Amino acid sequence: MPDDIHFYEPSLGHGLPHDPFNAIVGPRPIGWISSQDAQGRLNLAPYSFFNAFNYIPPIIGFCSVGRKDSLNNIEQTGEFVWNLATRPLAEAMNQSCARVGPDVNEFELAGLTTVASRVVSVPRVAETPVSFECKVTQIIQLQRADKALVPSWLILGEVVAVHIAKHLLKDGIYDTAAAEPILRGGGPADYFQLGPEALFKMHRPQ
Repeated sequence: MPDDIHFYEPSLGHGLPHDPFNAIVGPRPIGWISSQDAQGRLNLAPYSFFNAFNYIPPIIGFCSVGRKDSLNNIEQTGEFVWNLATRPLAEAMNQSCARVGPDVNEFELAGLTTVASRVVSVPRVAETPVSFECKVTQIIQLQRADKALVPSWLILGEVVAVHIAKHLLKDGIYDTAAAEPILRGGGPADYFQLGPEALFKMHRPQ
């Protein structure tokens, strides 16, 4: 093994001050998920294991590491909303990840406003410029290579309605950088802000 390569097997420990896995697979988009239970109690929580997985139909997904309120709510209703976490909303997003009971409304905790969705019953974050209304397609409990179950659940949802602030559409093209999305890095507190200086273009080969 070359001396300039740090090698480890995750099952045996990484031997570093902080697990590098999240920092290597990153920065990652944030799944800022609003949901509600069968009684209508609201929940809003950010998930750093989040991404898009399909075009037609559009499908997004996030992973709940441990059984959390979002998972419980979505199992009951089959619906959720993804809200874009932006730089101006970073502090509110951070407040919404506080460890509180299911009776606490994170919209109120973070000083955010609810706005009714058009297709699903779960409300959106009024302050965000982009949101996806989703209906669940699959909930999958993860497992190890040896098939032993892991206490983490992948929630996949079909995007059935999209809301985009019109100022982010430049000649009909969505301007990713103008939305100022924030992304999760590694460590206990690392985030990244996406801006126009990060853009470069590269077309696929013919």
